[in-house]
Amino acid sequence: MGTFVITKRLNGYYKYEFTSRKGKAILVSNDFELRFECEDAIESLKKSVEAIFFMRFKSKNGKMYFKVIVNEKEIAVSRKYTTQFLMEKGISEVTRTLHLSEVLDFSLPHDVFPPAEDIFG
Repeated sequence: MGTFVITKRLNGYYKYEFTSRKGKAILVSNDFELRFECEDAIESLKKSVEAIFFMRFKSKNGKMYFKVIVNEKEIAVSRKYTTQFLMEKGISEVTRTLHLSEVLDFSLPHDVFPPAEDIFG
């Protein structure tokens, strides 16, 4: 099952990535000024799986990618794929698992590890 991962960019804006069960990014959202806007966009996308349109593209260097369109608005862009088959597999993963996906928020400044001074003295 895929996962939405919310992070904060260096420019201060928020984004989400939809990752595969193996942890590889499938698509990346547009920027959001506020975190709750990002969370709302995820919930909206999960509810509108049937309305998603996938626009397929080929880059100048021959790699394939797709854009996620909902209600004539671009929501996210996929990573680049080397083959059409892998791109279609990515689209399939999105349509199958999007509505069941959990959300992980790594945008908050919580440290996972204690300060080095506490460990090493």
